[in-house]
Amino acid sequence: MTPSEFEFLKNFLKTKSGLTLSNDKQYLVESRLQPIARSTKLETLSAVIQTIQRGGNRALETDVIEAMTTNESFFFRDKTPFDHFKETMLPALLENRATRRQIKIWCAAASTGQEPYSLAICLKEETSKMAGWRTRILGTDLSQEVLEKAKTGIYSQFEVQRGLAIQMLLKYFEQQGEMWQINAGMRAMIEWKKLNLLESFTHLGEFDIIFCRNVLIYFDQATKSEILGRLARSIPDDGYLVLGAAETVVGLTDAFKPVQGKRGLFQKKQTVQASTGSVSSPRLAVAGIQR
Repeated sequence: MTPSEFEFLKNFLKTKSGLTLSNDKQYLVESRLQPIARSTKLETLSAVIQTIQRGGNRALETDVIEAMTTNESFFFRDKTPFDHFKETMLPALLENRATRRQIKIWCAAASTGQEPYSLAICLKEETSKMAGWRTRILGTDLSQEVLEKAKTGIYSQFEVQRGLAIQMLLKYFEQQGEMWQINAGMRAMIEWKKLNLLESFTHLGEFDIIFCRNVLIYFDQATKSEILGRLARSIPDDGYLVLGAAETVVGLTDAFKPVQGKRGLFQKKQTVQASTGSVSSPRLAVAGIQR
């Protein structure tokens, strides 16, 4: 791959997916795209890039984007966000939503489905508190391939052993040969959609909780700010945003405040207007691409 080809690919990936690659990642690009070159019989990466440059091959573009997207996930990953869900978010929402008795959750980087299914398990474990409540869990991802896997709810022995307690495995999964499938009732709790976070998601509606973990780290500062601003507009004033342990909103948006003592957990800020005593959301600091 020539320097100019790598530069084109960096710009292509940033425009299409928001992924920002540093100059030292050429080896990563080559290792991930070589299988595509072989499978499409284009033989070389230069041929792959030239085909994309000519345009008109959406399937190849999708394959390249999905190959460069990291889809690492496992059940109850990092544990802490799920403790926050059970101990902080869910009790507060059960109190604040007592009239409408509905909770909506969005996993914005659902990958192969372990995060949404982990949340579904958390809700099932609180059945006594959730009687009469409606819950909606939406899982979205840029990659259609990983979403298809998520829909099946089928995982290998290795995958279910990563973060999933044996009692939960036996309670909510059925063994199918060497694989395990989460039961039909759990699968019915989740809706799946393909979504690029760079594009508008206002059509999804409003969510009480948004999990957007370990995805903003791949974007530049301006794109992070722009996405966080739009996420803020999809959350009510008492709703929650969950980011990865290494992620923050500091310097990116003034729409959220950290929940004290809860790493990775944020709530919408509310501004008290002295003249009226009313409470409203602050003006969002949004930078970057306008869509």
